[in-house]
Amino acid sequence: MKNFKRVAAIFLAVLFTFLSGSVRADDTNSLAATAPKPDNLKTCPVSGDKLGEMGKPYVFVYQGQEVKLCCPDCKEKFDQNPQKYLKKIQAVAKK
Repeated sequence: MKNFKRVAAIFLAVLFTFLSGSVRADDTNSLAATAPKPDNLKTCPVSGDKLGEMGKPYVFVYQGQEVKLCCPDCKEKFDQNPQKYLKKIQAVAKK
């Protein structure tokens, strides 16, 4: 029973650490110390899903541009071709 409690405690500690780091979006790509340009899209630029349907949007700043995605899973696809998705965000800003 002692070993089970230890294993459970370690598992929960690792799970908590992983989840707390994966839900938060660090601003690692921002170049400026000024406020980012807002993302006015109502849908995720990656999936096309309406923002807020899957819970709180995943928000981060990429090179001075705020980016809102429907979920953290879309971040990987965003990182593969950020310029493609930034164009969608910036097109709405021009209107």
